[in-house]
Amino acid sequence: MAACYFRRSIASQLSKVLDLPPENLIKSISAVPVSKKRHAADFQLSVASVTEDGPSESLAQDRHLQAQKLAERLKCDTVVSEISTGPGTVNFTINRELLAKTVLQQVMKDGSEYGVKSELFSTVPRQKAVIEFSSPNIAKKFHIGHLRSTIIGNFIANLKAALGHEVVRMNYLGDWGMQFGLLGVGFQCFGNKEKLKSSPLQHLFEVYVQINKEAEDENVKKLAKDFFRKLEEHDEQTLSLWKQFRDFSIEEYIRIYKRLGVHFDEYSGESFYQEKSQEVLKTLEDKGLLQKTAKGTGVVDLSEKKDLSLFSTVMRSDGTSLYITRDLAAAIDRMNKHSCDTMIYVTDKSQSSHFQHLFQILKLMGYEWAERCQHVSFGLVQGMKTRRGEVVFLEDVLNEVRSRMLQNMASAKTTKDIEDPIETAEKVGLAALIIQDFRGLLSSDYQFSWDRALQSRGDTGVFLQYTHARLHRYDEVLYQSSQDLQPKHIVSYLLTLSHLAAVAHKTLPVKGSAPKVAQARCCLFQAARSVLANGMKLLGITPVTQM
Repeated sequence: MAACYFRRSIASQLSKVLDLPPENLIKSISAVPVSKKRHAADFQLSVASVTEDGPSESLAQDRHLQAQKLAERLKCDTVVSEISTGPGTVNFTINRELLAKTVLQQVMKDGSEYGVKSELFSTVPRQKAVIEFSSPNIAKKFHIGHLRSTIIGNFIANLKAALGHEVVRMNYLGDWGMQFGLLGVGFQCFGNKEKLKSSPLQHLFEVYVQINKEAEDENVKKLAKDFFRKLEEHDEQTLSLWKQFRDFSIEEYIRIYKRLGVHFDEYSGESFYQEKSQEVLKTLEDKGLLQKTAKGTGVVDLSEKKDLSLFSTVMRSDGTSLYITRDLAAAIDRMNKHSCDTMIYVTDKSQSSHFQHLFQILKLMGYEWAERCQHVSFGLVQGMKTRRGEVVFLEDVLNEVRSRMLQNMASAKTTKDIEDPIETAEKVGLAALIIQDFRGLLSSDYQFSWDRALQSRGDTGVFLQYTHARLHRYDEVLYQSSQDLQPKHIVSYLLTLSHLAAVAHKTLPVKGSAPKVAQARCCLFQAARSVLANGMKLLGITPVTQM
């Protein structure tokens, strides 16, 4: 990796002056973010990272002096053309000709593996990760939160797989619980088998909305409870109807996920764990962790003083399981089946306390691996509505973004004749959704804007695609994202690269240049395009070549 070559060269010179092994210094040498407005050095060393003193105000004042003294002991060579200092940093500018030649050669050589071969990852052990994401509830609307979970989970899975980790992509469906009692009764009253086959998500949602209007009726409540009890008792007819709900829904989900470029290795669901959740309740009882309340519900005390000031309800008064009980059974089953190093759950931040309770109960049960479970939470999206009103299903969002993009392309002067404008509009529109979503911290709420998402200038997904159709700290950006699982680092890098490539495209013409100059410039644009494509694919975006 080109950046590694430069880091090693700088570390080699520093090691002689500081009397430290070069390998101890490599991670302290970071690439300086590329700036569109000013020339900056290429790499910098923070003096604080190579001194033993802790941070303090007086020390902070000395850092600049220490940096200046260190810089005076270093010399420029064939690799480093300039050494300067900043507030507590020593900055290194690489020989421009060598930098361009080395980076471009490395990009062309590594291709799709550029960045992931960096020595920054050499000490990171290859692991197995189970990532649960998307996880919609059958018969409830596939809301924008599920879209966020889908694209964020897909990004994390893509990134981990690109870095050589073994990844299991899991979709844990909400396919069990009391709502299925209500849905079953609803289908018996308002259901249509043909509609269930042709448009299962839409039809089940309509049935669920209709029966919900009568949910307070005592007779309906009783029928719903009876239906769910029959489900739990494996009544053949009841189970057969439920299985149709599930199977038809999964078929439609697979078709929609295909449009998103997302796939899953496993479709699991709460229904898999209704029996195993009873085993969990027995284990909790055997370990003395299950306590009965006056109402007959089962709880686990999570308070430090064991005074029930904080608890989690794991059992209904009739002995049936709850969502968290099934999650406990699922976590135990996954670890037994996959023996993974980490389990990642991607859901909105409203479920943070649920996962804190889940991991805490697993620890109380004696499962040390609960420490390796992680909840990646995300904020809420406001304002995503189609022209017809509130968004109901994911497919509404995809159809809307495609139609808006087609309209934009039709009115744009630069749009060329495209073989398949509908497919191009879909890919570009999806890029717009993903980039608007990934630009900030995942945990932040944001206001969605169709106009902002679909504009072709500025920091948008459409601009990214436009640049692709029309480079050296990439490994650090990948490393940063791999550590905190935030896609914004990659998005920011790719957008900066796009802006720089656009400027270069105007100022460095290929046509009309001398053959050797034209060849070098072609190489530059090809390398930028290659890195853009690699990064976009990690984000879940399919690059287009025409638009």
